[in-house]
Amino acid sequence: MILVVVGTQELPFTRLLQEVEDLVKTGSIQEKVLVQNGHTPVEHFSYLDCTPFFSYEKMDELYDQARVIISHGGTGSLITGIKKGKPVIASARLSKYGEHNDDHQEEIIAQFVETKHILSSGDLAKDLDSVNEGFLPAPFESGRKKILNKLRSFIEDS
Repeated sequence: MILVVVGTQELPFTRLLQEVEDLVKTGSIQEKVLVQNGHTPVEHFSYLDCTPFFSYEKMDELYDQARVIISHGGTGSLITGIKKGKPVIASARLSKYGEHNDDHQEEIIAQFVETKHILSSGDLAKDLDSVNEGFLPAPFESGRKKILNKLRSFIEDS
């Protein structure tokens, strides 16, 4: 199963859902696609199983069940998939399409691509091929201990 996550932003992210719908329609995606569509209208999508919002528990369960996550560039959505070791393909919500107020998601995605945690080439079909060919995300490593050690060192040196 492929899980598509667009987050809770009040602006629609039709562009991503249309791209996924097109890949299902042409047979490039042949497995079940579940979509958390948030505030994105879905009346004209006939190949996607859409639900606006899931509880935290249900979303966590769906992340566990998914073979791959296709997500907007929100940190919570991306990090959830990364922590679970799932292949994540990200697409930034862009201001020029009225999908967000600014383009900060591009910066977030670029950082996670650089560390090899996610895919985001701008070509969803190509990224799905990479997943099907065995892409595995870099393991998640929390920076928490490193940050705490820096804080301790700073406090002790003061």
